[in-house]
Amino acid sequence: MTTRINAVPRAVPAEEVEVPFADCYITTAAQQAALRVLRSGWLTTGREVAAFETEFAEYVGADHAVAVSSCTQGIELSLRSFGLPSGSLVLTSTMTFCGAVQAIVHAGLQPVLVDVDVSTGMPTPATVRDAVRAYGPPAAMTVVHWAGDLADVPALAEAAGLTLDRIVVDAAHALGTSAGTTPIGSQCGATCFSFYATKNLPLGEGGMVTTNDPDRSRWLHQARLHGMTADAWRRYLPGGSWRYDVGEAGLKANMTDLQAAMGRAQLTHLPAWQHRRAQIAARYDALLTAQPGVALPHRPAPGTGTHAWHLYPVRLAPDLNRDEVIAELAQRQVGTSVHFIPVHQLTYFARIASVPPTGMAGADTLFGQLLSLPIHPRLTDAQIDAVCAALADATHQRFTRKGAS
Repeated sequence: MTTRINAVPRAVPAEEVEVPFADCYITTAAQQAALRVLRSGWLTTGREVAAFETEFAEYVGADHAVAVSSCTQGIELSLRSFGLPSGSLVLTSTMTFCGAVQAIVHAGLQPVLVDVDVSTGMPTPATVRDAVRAYGPPAAMTVVHWAGDLADVPALAEAAGLTLDRIVVDAAHALGTSAGTTPIGSQCGATCFSFYATKNLPLGEGGMVTTNDPDRSRWLHQARLHGMTADAWRRYLPGGSWRYDVGEAGLKANMTDLQAAMGRAQLTHLPAWQHRRAQIAARYDALLTAQPGVALPHRPAPGTGTHAWHLYPVRLAPDLNRDEVIAELAQRQVGTSVHFIPVHQLTYFARIASVPPTGMAGADTLFGQLLSLPIHPRLTDAQIDAVCAALADATHQRFTRKGAS
């Protein structure tokens, strides 16, 4: 049994239900796959990685997939595959994980941070144009599908003056969704996915880059392992040669067969997990839609695509203290988080990143309101009800105190 899809709602006081924010569930099939690899005597990149790449590419509708050690490494390698001059400008959202911007830095490029819309948490064509006016035309852009919602990639690319083959899509939150009828993973120069412990396809670590460009695929396969022309699997196979060359300044960013075997098994469960995530989001919607002081997450307009529901980020009213609400939910054993601290507010990036002089009003406003509620496939209806009851109590008490004062 991999998910509790049909859990029956039951009335349980919120304080009696423990609700973890995340749940890295490794199925029995994935555990057995890992054991199979451990018994094989071959643990690094080999047959399982190649098979996982083929199956993942088919799942997202891409021609090629390259397994890597993390989404961060995937973004760096993808940017490096463009062959840009050192210091070239790369646009990216300020509302993203710090590692995604570190990838730009480690690729030898200059990150230009872009403000976001308060309701979507993502850049708009207008904020992209603001950044371009401030710093000049970029050489590339990393577009983030935030929380599982969809960025309008073509519109953002047009605003930046870029073709889609100079776009790296950060789809760490977007596995299992599509733009219109096109699965996320086949639209741009490269699309990068994460298999971190909290992601929709959890392995603990690991990532994948998909592309329709065969030359980019070949470059990425070579660059992910020191730039070598032959990995250990091909060198040590019967009839293989120990000889290799190094044609690129590559990284140590390969995936292991242990991760890949688990990933292949986990991938077969992803449709059911995505279905459950959508159910959870719908239940949250129903319970919170009339809750004062709580704004529901943005989602794609009808007909434009689907939501991956990696996160369920609500926005609290400005006169509520978000951090006090988090503390009260924690006292009730409800785990929450905030996604993300805007990159321009982090010490290192405030020093080295380019921030448009118009500022980051959207991201700064959004950050103070954001609260990510638990959403993972094994979350039960009783747990969802407990989260909503605890949130209602916490917000009601604060509104009551403000009204009395």
